Amino acid sequence: MKKLFFVAIIALVALVACNTNDETTEPETEGTDEATTFTYQAETGPVEVPTNPERVVVLSGYTGDVIKLDVNIVGVDTWSKNNPTFADELADVEEVSEDNLEKIIELEPDLIIALSTVSNLDTLQEIAPTVTYTWGAMNYLEQHIEIGKLLNKEEAATAWVEDFRTRAESIGEEIKAEIGEDTTVSVLEAFDKTVYVYGNNWARGTEILYQTMELAMPEAVEEDVVADGYLALSMEVIPEYVGDYLILSKYEGADTAFEETETFQNMPAVQNGHVIEMQGEGASFTDPITLEKQLAFFEDAFLGE
Repeated sequence: MKKLFFVAIIALVALVACNTNDETTEPETEGTDEATTFTYQAETGPVEVPTNPERVVVLSGYTGDVIKLDVNIVGVDTWSKNNPTFADELADVEEVSEDNLEKIIELEPDLIIALSTVSNLDTLQEIAPTVTYTWGAMNYLEQHIEIGKLLNKEEAATAWVEDFRTRAESIGEEIKAEIGEDTTVSVLEAFDKTVYVYGNNWARGTEILYQTMELAMPEAVEEDVVADGYLALSMEVIPEYVGDYLILSKYEGADTAFEETETFQNMPAVQNGHVIEMQGEGASFTDPITLEKQLAFFEDAFLGE
C-alpha cells in the first residue's frame, strides 16, 4: 500500500511540473510568433508573413526590388533568371515556375511573391505565405516602397525612391535643356518579328522618360498608346509614332529588317542621328537595379560626349 501511495505522489508531482512548464513557456512561444511574423495587407486581404524573410521565391518582375533590399532569394521565374542585369546576383539561385510546385517545395521558402495572374495560387499559399501584386496598379516607384513594406524594409525603400526621383528629375532637366522642352521622344521595341511602341508605364525606361523626367511624347503615342500601354505596329505606320528622338529596344534575334527600309531610313530621327539603341533583354523590368541602369544609360545617351 505504501508503495502504491509513493508512486501516486510521484505521478502527481510530475503532472504538476508539466502543467507549470506549459504555463510558463506558452507566453514565450506566443511572444516569439509575434516577433517573427506580422500581418501584411495584400491585394487579396491580410497575409501573415515573416518579419525577416530568409528564403524568398519570386514569381514575377519584382526580383530586382528584393535584391535591392538585400533579402535572400532562393528561386525566381524564367524571365528573372535570364535577365542579364541580375546575372551575378542570381548565379546560384534556382529557376522555378508556379507549374513546378515540387521544386518550389524543395526550396522551403518562407515567402512567395507573385503576380496576381499567377496560376496554382491556392497551392502556393499552402507552401508558404504568398503575396501577389497586379502589374501596373501602382506607380513604378510606389511599387518598390510597397515591397519594402512587405519585406520590413520600408525605410530603406523610401530612401532609395526619394533619392532616385531627385536624381532622375535633375537629369531630365538637363536633357530638356540640351534637346529642347518640346522635343519628342519615342520608345519602340523589336521583339521576335514585331515592332511595338510604348506609352508612359510599360517599362523599357518609359516611366523614367515620361513620368519623372517629363519628356514630351508624340501626339499619336499619347492618343493611341498611353491607355493600353503598348501597341504593335506595321511597318507603314511606324513613322507616325516616332518623335524627334527614338529609343529603340532590341532583343537579340529579333527581326530588324525594318531598319533597312526606305520608310525607316527617311524618318527625321534616323536622318538626324537621333536613334538610341538599347538592349531589349532586361528592359521589361522596373525595379531599382534596372532603373539605375536605365537612368545611367539615358544620361550618357542624351548628355554624354
